[in-house]
Amino acid sequence: MAKYRKKPVEVEAIQWTGRNDEEIQAFVGKRLKVNIPHPDMVRILDNIPDDAYSILIPTLEGDMKAVRWDWIIKGVQGEFYPCKPDIFEQTYEKVD
Repeated sequence: MAKYRKKPVEVEAIQWTGRNDEEIQAFVGKRLKVNIPHPDMVRILDNIPDDAYSILIPTLEGDMKAVRWDWIIKGVQGEFYPCKPDIFEQTYEKVD
């Protein structure tokens, strides 16, 4: 059986913190559906579960839910998709 390696590809990406939805929307280029806890709750209880924050990212396969700390990646053909932090860390390294 033959083995294959991914070609090196540079992508643009932003990590969603639950507080930078405007930055994510500017990156994607459209208004997105965002679900975050009430801002007063965030100030009082910063230990709200990460999945209490979500944002819908338009992908080639339809809208996909991203939760706090997921990365939003712009692919080589201009498509967007969310990526879990552990997978992102294993797959990508920062380019200078």
